[in-house]
Amino acid sequence: MDAQINNTEVNQEIDQEDVEKNKSFAILAYIIFLIPLLLARESKYAMYHANQGLILFLAAVVLNVFTSFIPFIGKFLIIPFGYLALIILAVLGIVNASKGEMKALPIIGGINIIK
Repeated sequence: MDAQINNTEVNQEIDQEDVEKNKSFAILAYIIFLIPLLLARESKYAMYHANQGLILFLAAVVLNVFTSFIPFIGKFLIIPFGYLALIILAVLGIVNASKGEMKALPIIGGINIIK
């Protein structure tokens, strides 16, 4: 897994035709990131949002693994606030995708796994 970190704001020039054609795939990427990987692989716009969705998924996995080692505090404090933060980031991503923007999510948005 070759991850690159890009700290710049990623509101790139994008093809409006690509955005309109693949907006639904970009929105679905925050729910199930595999959908655009399978159905819109040629779209730069959908792949950008699939990457963001993949990062959110991996953050949820890390949160679960990390909190399994801290039974009481992890279960009652870290997990609720961690999942709340992930849900907020997912909603921000869905809003950006529905507006046709390629903005990086706060904190985790600069990580690129899918190229």
